[in-house]
Amino acid sequence: MTAPSPHDPYQDIRDGVRALCAEFPADYHRRIDAERGYPEAFVDALTRAGWMAALIPEAYGGAGLGLAEASVIMEEINRAGGNSGACHGQMYNMTTLVRHGSEDQRQRYLPRIASGELRLQSMGVTEPTTGTDTTKIRTTAVRRGDRYVINGQKVWISRVQHSDLMILLARTTPLAEVTKKSEGMSIFLVDIAEAMAGGMEVKPIANMVNHETNELFFDNLEIPVENLIGEEGKGFKYILTGLNAERTLIAAECIGDGYWFTDKVVAYAKERTVFGRPIGQNQGVQFPIAEAYIEIEAANLMRWEACRLYDAGQPCGAQANMAKYLAAKASWEAANACIQFHGGFGFADEYDVERKFRETRLYQVAPISTNLILSHIAEHVLGLPRSF
Repeated sequence: MTAPSPHDPYQDIRDGVRALCAEFPADYHRRIDAERGYPEAFVDALTRAGWMAALIPEAYGGAGLGLAEASVIMEEINRAGGNSGACHGQMYNMTTLVRHGSEDQRQRYLPRIASGELRLQSMGVTEPTTGTDTTKIRTTAVRRGDRYVINGQKVWISRVQHSDLMILLARTTPLAEVTKKSEGMSIFLVDIAEAMAGGMEVKPIANMVNHETNELFFDNLEIPVENLIGEEGKGFKYILTGLNAERTLIAAECIGDGYWFTDKVVAYAKERTVFGRPIGQNQGVQFPIAEAYIEIEAANLMRWEACRLYDAGQPCGAQANMAKYLAAKASWEAANACIQFHGGFGFADEYDVERKFRETRLYQVAPISTNLILSHIAEHVLGLPRSF
């Protein structure tokens, strides 16, 4: 395995997560993938060890760490051959509740999430007709007395079936009635079991990765007013807190994947002998691996910059997006080199390359596509005219 710097300030976290991950070797993750299952035992172990409460303040039973430390946890899970996609929702959703929830909400939920009594793994934002154009969402929340009534539809909402709580974005003021299109949306904390019994239907979506994701349908779902997070109408601003954290954490996961792929292919290329020499002696094999490694290292630097700004409470949208773009690109290039130079063995389940190959490919598309990141940088950083 590629060794970290001896001066790594996060070495204790790395050692702890690696020790836990060693209890869940490759055949565990391979079996879960084959069964299209959820790694309950793994997620429970992470929770018991306190890793899933990293971002919860100590006053509420958490570790009180920053996004930088949380990103190391996610990186190490992927670097060890696992898939943080099963549990990373709790990390980035937590930031929205911690930063914008009321004291009553924090007292009511955070200690129970920290202990593992509750899971907050889901965020309901994306819709079939709007995709990334979040301001055009059609799911509505209309206040009636002490309740909000929710109607609409969401898609690609992950971990609903393995979570107790979900953060939901809905429009509380019609788009035609707001001054800015980003206004008039609100976020709510939804009790998933109650919702499924009273107006929310969940339809699983089968996909190429073992990633539990769903369509949601809301038919007059009633949510208590006290489940509104922050002020009504400011949900879009609040949700960006979670989205910037999400992109930075996924960048870290891709960096973990990238190191996994390079470690895997370097070891194989040293041992695999063809025509009387190890294939790693050929520059045609060396160069793609080296190039991917260089890009992983560069993406890593942007990850730390995004974390630094986020933890300092400074604007970090551009850095979070750039970190995600660079890391997803680097991990995909490393994945391609790894499967290519393993030859036929790269497609064999027992080598785990094809599983990790599928998993890391997701991040070219989600949670935001590479083209939309380029559009964001072009408009908001470079000042070019808006293209859509």
